[in-house]
Amino acid sequence: LVTFTKYQVVLSEGNYSDKIILKQRKEAEIFKEKGNACYVKKDYSEALSYYTKAIDACPSNSSYYGNRAATLMMLGRFREALEDSQQAVRLDTLFMKGHLREGKCHLSLGNAMAANRCFQKVLELEPTNAQALLERKNAAAVLEYEKMAEFGFEKRDFRKVVYCMDRALDFAVACHRFRILKAECLALLGRYPDAQSVVSDILRMDSTNADALYVRGLCLYYEDCIDKAVQFFIQALRMAPDHKKAHSACRNAKALKAKKEEGNSAFKARDYEAAYKIYTDALTIDPNNIKTNAKVYCNRATAGAKLSKLAQAIEDCCSAIKLDESYIKAYLRRAQCYMDMEQYEEAVRDYDKVYHTENTKEHKQLLKHAQLALKKSKRKDYYKVLGVSKDATEDEIKKAYRKRALMHHPDRHSGSSAEVRKEEEQKFKEVGEAFTVLSDPKKKSRYDCGHELDNSGTGMGDFDANNIFKTFFGGPGNFSFETTSGPGNYYFQFS
Repeated sequence: LVTFTKYQVVLSEGNYSDKIILKQRKEAEIFKEKGNACYVKKDYSEALSYYTKAIDACPSNSSYYGNRAATLMMLGRFREALEDSQQAVRLDTLFMKGHLREGKCHLSLGNAMAANRCFQKVLELEPTNAQALLERKNAAAVLEYEKMAEFGFEKRDFRKVVYCMDRALDFAVACHRFRILKAECLALLGRYPDAQSVVSDILRMDSTNADALYVRGLCLYYEDCIDKAVQFFIQALRMAPDHKKAHSACRNAKALKAKKEEGNSAFKARDYEAAYKIYTDALTIDPNNIKTNAKVYCNRATAGAKLSKLAQAIEDCCSAIKLDESYIKAYLRRAQCYMDMEQYEEAVRDYDKVYHTENTKEHKQLLKHAQLALKKSKRKDYYKVLGVSKDATEDEIKKAYRKRALMHHPDRHSGSSAEVRKEEEQKFKEVGEAFTVLSDPKKKSRYDCGHELDNSGTGMGDFDANNIFKTFFGGPGNFSFETTSGPGNYYFQFS
């Protein structure tokens, strides 16, 4: 029987424990070497697995955390890499690579101030460290871009903010904050697909990111998808109840939708004055909502046209088009207002744009109608000459001719100056010409259709106003102008 003292037993256990530790350290080194081999081959996933095994075998070795941090950085997993690099420098405060990696992780995640502190720590250990000097310079550049972006956002210079964030993201490659600010400004610039692309990438990685949910809702809101936008704003507020921007946007979206629907209801009820006022109120809710405001401007133009406010309606259409150059309804509404104001060249221009954009039969017909109206406007308006409407009856046309012919007959102005006589003679001729066309059904039809009459076999080339007058009043000798009391005063007398 062999017996052992207490001291001998403890010594034996200590030797056994040391052997286990040595074995674990050997295994850890083997894992590290295998990880290094994979890292060199850029097989970062496999390298990560080996470095993790090395850490499990020997969790007190700073270099293992440093190597795993480097691998995680190559995989773009900067938050995990930051934790490993911080653990590495906790284990060894003089581990320069650990401080450098911690700084690079902070910089990649957009925390330039924390990054700067890490690089400064390296320079305290080695003042001439080239990499630390370069990275500190990069951190300073990111801080400067942040300041410029903040100033640009306050001044609503959103293009400048996008530029600054693009430059900052060259260094802060994994910074969601910078990406979201860029996306928000893209949305405010009307570049909705670009903005949505940015936030969609973030939401795929972090579906609970309140800022990304807010910007996603903002894009939908500005694209006039208000109901869907409100859903995203509410979701953002669930993630962050104090999110001021999401709260404000949600309130504006609901208010704008309500006002727009209220205006539409008033318009359908033919209360155009009320509709006009409600649309005006709606335009004050959110000046940044370009697409919805474009529709509201066009709606107000429609109400204005019903109220015969054609000039204001045209201005509203111009405002709508300025906000959204692709808004076809605004061009059509403006064109109709131009037609109603007899500004046919402008109407043709708008209808032509619409037709070449959508190329439909309906728009082609509208363009032809405007072109015909323009063609008519460039010739004499015989209806205006006689002072009758376009749907005047035969009797109304005869009465109008009688009145105007007597008013402008040369004999009535024989005592006037040569200039007045010449002017009245021209008007007398135009009155006769108008009557010749409008009293003849065939000529009137061709005239109304926009056809030229001079060379169409209608006899307009041989037109004589005096003959028309004599024929209308019963031939020569049946009328005369006599003075009543003073020069220029005459009355017409039948013989």
